[in-house]
Amino acid sequence: MPRFLTIGYGDRAGYDRTDPAVRDAAHRQDARLSAEGALIGRAGSPVQVRNPEAARLETREGAFMSAALPVAGFAIIEAADMAEAIEKVSGVPCAVAHGVVEVWPLA
Repeated sequence: MPRFLTIGYGDRAGYDRTDPAVRDAAHRQDARLSAEGALIGRAGSPVQVRNPEAARLETREGAFMSAALPVAGFAIIEAADMAEAIEKVSGVPCAVAHGVVEVWPLA
């Protein structure tokens, strides 16, 4: 079955202003995805890694890309196709709590 990487963006303010019943349902959707075998995690502080020509390791604190909302978490899910992947993540916390979820097909 195809796999998809999902990246959730959201912040505490959006989460806090979302109805608690909606948030609870979103967490239940995360639990269902986890029960299906999805690898789900919350994002911590990133470190950029570069190693030009495999000769000079460089690291830098912070994200390489910027977005209007911070990265909140990620998942690797299985779905029959993009439409099913979208349906699965449409009810997760970042999607319903004023954030956004990107869905990336994995080759």
